[in-house]
Amino acid sequence: MSELRLQKFIADCGITSRRKAEELIVQGRVQVNGDTVRILGTKVNPDIDAVIVDGQIADLGSVDKVYLVMNKPRGYVTTVEDPEGRRTVMDLCKEVSERIYPVGRLDYLSEGLLLLTNDGEVANMVMHPSFNITKVYEVKVFGSVTETILKKLRNGVQLEEGFVKPLSVRVIKQLPNKTWVEFRLGEGRNREIRKICEACGLTVDKLKRVAIEGLTVEGIAPSKFRYISKKQLLNLIGISEDGKKLEGDRAWMSSKKTVNLKKKGVQAGTAADDEAWIKYRKETYFKSVKELDERRKNEEEAAKAASLAARDEAHFARKKKKALREKKKAEANYKAPHAVIVD
Repeated sequence: MSELRLQKFIADCGITSRRKAEELIVQGRVQVNGDTVRILGTKVNPDIDAVIVDGQIADLGSVDKVYLVMNKPRGYVTTVEDPEGRRTVMDLCKEVSERIYPVGRLDYLSEGLLLLTNDGEVANMVMHPSFNITKVYEVKVFGSVTETILKKLRNGVQLEEGFVKPLSVRVIKQLPNKTWVEFRLGEGRNREIRKICEACGLTVDKLKRVAIEGLTVEGIAPSKFRYISKKQLLNLIGISEDGKKLEGDRAWMSSKKTVNLKKKGVQAGTAADDEAWIKYRKETYFKSVKELDERRKNEEEAAKAASLAARDEAHFARKKKKALREKKKAEANYKAPHAVIVD
C-alpha cells in the first residue's frame, strides 16, 4: 500500500475524524514505530509502520465502517465527550459497539440531522467545502418576518470570518408571534444561520437541520437513529466512492409551500427585528429562563403563603366565632332565674 498522511490514516482506521486526528498529532498523542510524532505532514505506510494513538493500535482492517443518521434533539452536545458533563449525542447510541464520532456540529440548542461514523474519509468529504453540499435548515424566529427582513437575509451579511450569504431563504409558516423560515446553505460555517439572523436583528427560537443534500431526517424520531450504507449515503449527498462530485442536483426539496408575503401579508404583531426579542437569544436564553423560573417560583411561594395566611385567618375567625357563641351561652345561663324549692 502507498503512503498516507498520518491524520488520514488515523481517520481511516475509525479512531476519530481527520480534523481531530490533526489535534491529537500536535498534542503528542500519536506514535509511529515507537516515536512520538507532532508534524502534520508525516506520512506512513500502513503495511510496515506501527501507529499508536493514545495507547491504541491503529489498524485499517480491524474496524467495520459504520454510518448512522441521527435526529439530534435539543439539549445535547455534538461531541464524543463534554468537559462540562453535559449530555452528548454519544449517549443516544450507546448500543453501537464500534467507536464512532459525529460529522460536523449542531450546537446545544439546535436539533435535526446529524451523521455519525468511523469512516474518516467520508466524514472529511461531507464536511469539506469544495463539494458544495447543500444543507437545509428550518428556523423559527421570534416575531413577524417582513419583506425588508427577508431581503436582508437573502443578501447576506459581513461577519468577522468573512461575507456569508445563504443559497436561498423563504418563509414557510406564519404563527401569531413567530415565523418559520427555511435556509439553504452551501458551505455551512459554524453557527452561520444564528450569526446571519443576529446580524439582521432576528432572534432564533428553534433551529433544525432537515437535510444534507439529498439525505433527510424525515421518518426518524428525535433522539433516534438509523443505519445507512456507505454507497447509499454517498449517493444521497452526491459524491462518488472515489471522492468526486456527481453530476446533477440531488438537494432535498421540502413539500412545504412558500408563504407569499406580498400576497398574504405579514402576520400581526411585533416585527422579528424588534429589540424586544433580544432577551431570548442564546447568550441570554438561560438567564431569561432562570429569571422566569425564579419569578414563577416566587409567585408560587407568595400564592402558597397567601393561601396559608387565608387558611389561618379563616381558622382564627371560626375559633373567635365559636368562643363568642360559648360566651353568650354562658352569660345567658348565668342570668336565667334559679328555681325555688318549697318544702
